[in-house]
Amino acid sequence: MKSHRFLSAALFAWLFLINILVSLAHEGMWIPSTLSKLIIDDMRNAGLKLTAEEIYSINQSSLKDAIALFGGGCTAEVISNQGLILTNYHCGYSQIQSHSSIEKDYLRDGFWAMTKEQELPNSGLTATFVVMIEDVTDQLLAAANGLEGPQRQKAMSEAAAAIITKATKSNHYEASIKPFFYGNAFYLIVTEIFRDVRLVGAPAGAIGKFGGDTDNWEWPRHTGDFSIFRIYADANNKPAAYSESNVPYSPRHSLAVNMDGVNEGDYTMVFGFPGRTDQYLTSFAVSQLIDDSNPMRIAMRKASLAVIDAAMAKNDTTRIQYAAKQPRISNAYKKWIGQSQGLIAYDAIAKKKAHEAEFIKLASTKDPSGFSANVLGLLEELYLDNNQYALAADYYVEFYTYGPELFKFSNNFAKLLNHYDSLHKAGVAKTEIERLRKVADGFFKNYNKRVDEGIFAAQAPIFTRGGPGIIQSPTLSRISNKNAGEGILTAREIYRSTTFANRAKIDAFFNKPSSKAAAALVKDPMFVIGQELVGNYSKRVKPAYDAFKQVEDQLMGAFLQSTMELFPDKTYWPDANSTLRITYGKMEGSKPRDGMAYLPYSTLEGIAQKYKPGDFDFDAPPRLLALHSERNYGPYATDGEMRVCFLGSHHTTGGNSGSPALNAHGELVGLNFDRTWESTMSDIMFNPEICRNIMVDIKYVLFIVDIYAGAGHLVKEMNLVSHKDSSDATLKTSKNEQHGLDRKE
Repeated sequence: MKSHRFLSAALFAWLFLINILVSLAHEGMWIPSTLSKLIIDDMRNAGLKLTAEEIYSINQSSLKDAIALFGGGCTAEVISNQGLILTNYHCGYSQIQSHSSIEKDYLRDGFWAMTKEQELPNSGLTATFVVMIEDVTDQLLAAANGLEGPQRQKAMSEAAAAIITKATKSNHYEASIKPFFYGNAFYLIVTEIFRDVRLVGAPAGAIGKFGGDTDNWEWPRHTGDFSIFRIYADANNKPAAYSESNVPYSPRHSLAVNMDGVNEGDYTMVFGFPGRTDQYLTSFAVSQLIDDSNPMRIAMRKASLAVIDAAMAKNDTTRIQYAAKQPRISNAYKKWIGQSQGLIAYDAIAKKKAHEAEFIKLASTKDPSGFSANVLGLLEELYLDNNQYALAADYYVEFYTYGPELFKFSNNFAKLLNHYDSLHKAGVAKTEIERLRKVADGFFKNYNKRVDEGIFAAQAPIFTRGGPGIIQSPTLSRISNKNAGEGILTAREIYRSTTFANRAKIDAFFNKPSSKAAAALVKDPMFVIGQELVGNYSKRVKPAYDAFKQVEDQLMGAFLQSTMELFPDKTYWPDANSTLRITYGKMEGSKPRDGMAYLPYSTLEGIAQKYKPGDFDFDAPPRLLALHSERNYGPYATDGEMRVCFLGSHHTTGGNSGSPALNAHGELVGLNFDRTWESTMSDIMFNPEICRNIMVDIKYVLFIVDIYAGAGHLVKEMNLVSHKDSSDATLKTSKNEQHGLDRKE
């Protein structure tokens, strides 16, 4: 394959400046360090009252210093000078679940720490702030100048390592270099990671998950999707592991909370860590997504969810055990359905093909080498040749990673069982057994054999009938064939004979380990099937799939470079890759289909209307309904209404969960948590007419915290501001110097 010329950082900036003249105001996820050069004028024309320096700065406090990566996949924001952070309920759900039991059912009843001493630590939970973002494209490309293949990659890797070492020398920061535009640009991202993050408050599940799976990705929405945590630091305000001696973190910046409410047409923006988008995929890739990948993933998750949902509805213990697992499965399941429907309805493939035809036409006349014109043909051939590996990888993820839990649990024993004699001889078998005891403690706390067997029974026939041969387990195939492909019979045979689903038998092995016992477990059908799946994936699928992705990245980089040069009047922004981004738009509804209109906000009245006593999704706390009946909203109503959620025309995706919705002054007005079902296509193709994100109104959050839960001490930590009756509405940096409402003059 002919290597393509990479764009320089200067050319990228030039292209962006040209493109911004015709950019769609609501599309794109922008790197905050580039705002001053690229889009700040457009943002200010749309209504922004801040300077680029007030949004992103490395020399002074700015909005970016209040935005944190929460755990590994959500966003949170600092809302007080005592390290209080706000994120989604579903982002903090696993922590809430881990502290819950039948006796202390925080998932059902909610949790509120009335003192800092009552705040609950969470092992492994982190909050990560971006210290600095720097374009290092020219440095990496200079290091690789004139080199090809492995030598080029080696030179760039060494240059990247040197840049990272310099950025983290003599400080406690961490750093990474991320590729953008399929390797046409590179940015250094320096971060500060806090490792003592404690649960402060969470509403009752009937508030935080109101609407459940029924309303997920839907509008109107009435979900109080928020939870509150606090960051702790050492005595020097530096990150530290959990310790009782740690103190609340003093942030560089905390967000002011706006009390005026947000209205239709108001400028708003979302600041956070969007996970992944694929805006530049070709028609071939989108076709595979719609025709192969999504249907299989939807079928696998539909099968498991039917089992899990029925079990959770019948038993409180099971409900708590699977409370955090179920959303991880169901969220993507419903998203993929909406994504495929949206792409088909918007005729995405035809639009991609039309662009590609124009690309080939222009490339044929403007690129004498012929490479640009041929790159699409190379991509099409690549997808056709590697479809089985992509599909096999998807099947593996759905069956092994998100399917029966016993696969992953039994795989924890691989080291001990496959090498028992050598480990015993070396005197380390006992240490490995003690590690596995802890793994078993955590596993069985949230494990239900009947549910797991049901998932296996539901998914195994889909896997064995549809999965490519390269990923199939010979043992599973043999058992399945013996049972005529009946999933229930196959699962029953395996789960009746496996040791790994029985805690007493596992403990018996721990207490009296031996070479003979280990040899018996090596033959356990669940362990064997799991090992065959892992082995097939690691040896037959992953190497080929990784090679495919590497070539795909190279070809996509060439395709995107040529696209930018051939179509300089179009808008280009880097796909989301879990790095800090800002997107802007306004509060507004939409008309997604003929005869249907989405109003821009919902109110507490909608909860009363949807309320179904005892219903899994639509039950509501009596106190909440009583407060609504009395119109007892405290100071948190807007125009006499208790607004719950609102829509915005922002370009968001997974990872933006928990991101702050900010007004023109950079003040908190809401908390992003979802998109409408039609909008899930925006990961692949953004439609500004219908794509809308869903946010919980910050005043509803305060109403629940203060009036409903009686945790007003948390509101007193915040800096509440108003612009009413104010002639000077410039941003006031939140220093939390006073409690209550601060009317800005």
